[in-house]
Amino acid sequence: MDSGEIARISAWLTTQGLKGSDEMEIMRGFCEHLREAGLPLDRGLALIDTLHPVYEGRAFQWDSREPGKGMFEYGPTNEGVSEENWKRSPFYHLRETNGNELRRRIGFGDPTDFYALDTLLADGHRDYIAMIHRFSPDAHIGDMDCFYSHWTTADEGGFSDQGVDALRSLVPVLALAIKAGSLSRVTRTIAEVYLGEDAASHVLEGRITRGKAERISAVLWFSDLQNYTRITESLAPDEIIPFLNDYADAVITSIHEAGGNVLKLIGDGTLAIFKAEEREDACRRALDAERRLRGKLADLNARRAMEGRPTTEVYLGLHIGDVFYGNIGSADRLDFTVIGPAVNEVSRIASLCRFVDRTVVMSSPFVAAAPPPGDREVVSIGRYALRGVKLAQELFTLMPVPETDV
Repeated sequence: MDSGEIARISAWLTTQGLKGSDEMEIMRGFCEHLREAGLPLDRGLALIDTLHPVYEGRAFQWDSREPGKGMFEYGPTNEGVSEENWKRSPFYHLRETNGNELRRRIGFGDPTDFYALDTLLADGHRDYIAMIHRFSPDAHIGDMDCFYSHWTTADEGGFSDQGVDALRSLVPVLALAIKAGSLSRVTRTIAEVYLGEDAASHVLEGRITRGKAERISAVLWFSDLQNYTRITESLAPDEIIPFLNDYADAVITSIHEAGGNVLKLIGDGTLAIFKAEEREDACRRALDAERRLRGKLADLNARRAMEGRPTTEVYLGLHIGDVFYGNIGSADRLDFTVIGPAVNEVSRIASLCRFVDRTVVMSSPFVAAAPPPGDREVVSIGRYALRGVKLAQELFTLMPVPETDV
């Protein structure tokens, strides 16, 4: 590879990084460009840690013999077999010794003294190079502190000195391009995890001006857990978070699967909205989420009961109304949420579940806009004065449709 080819590939990588291209597409294009330029590359692997509630990082694998290779996400490397494999890897060795590069000419007598090198040799690979490119401490996000990569060839002569120099010149540019794509994805992941998908979309589009909000009509969902205080007072401290997580997962996944957006978690409470062009469609989604939730709770409670762990139910209030949706707060601490009388009302409606001994209570505006719930009957539970609301409201619940004698 001559200097002209290196400059051309470097320019291509820069363009892809500026465009924010998909990381796997960058990796695939990079490897293909290297082969076209004469480098006998047969396999490339790039790893970069991420900031995600489940995955530790993402890997991008390219193989000249298996075009179907691609991206995969990996979990924690600090436990079990994953930890054992990590500590046997060249990357771990480089981190521990503060090295930057490790080469093994495994087809020419060098030892296969690190994880998977024997497998690579058995597959016909003859030369192996592992690299680490570290980020500045000020540029860390979570554990995303460096870019790992390895490169192999099955060529009879291995990598030439010129080929190794080309990798040394180009892999740092690849690292920057993939880091750019990863940072964009991490930013969106963080925003969606902490704000919810819809609110995150608004924020990432630049709608972060303090006090900027839009008036929308939405179905409002407010739920919390039955007997939460009593249950947690009797739980061991290390059982409280798993308890909350189990039930929060059931609530949140039900809302998301039905097309809703969770805006806020308040202790054991969940505030969510369902938006749609037609009010009936938004109500249908909320009822679908409620139905999904009851199914998940049945499975969850059965499992927890078998494990001898406490169980509970979810109290739910459903309402519909106009709210302001946007940025509220101070100059240095904003919250993207909904405000308005309807938000206060839905939390008051949910709190009545305990009083009327029902798991779901709905407002009359919600019932008026909602489609028939099918196998359940909408039943009035009477008029109630909600705290902080001037006028009493008629409220409703859902009951199984009575069976009729044939």
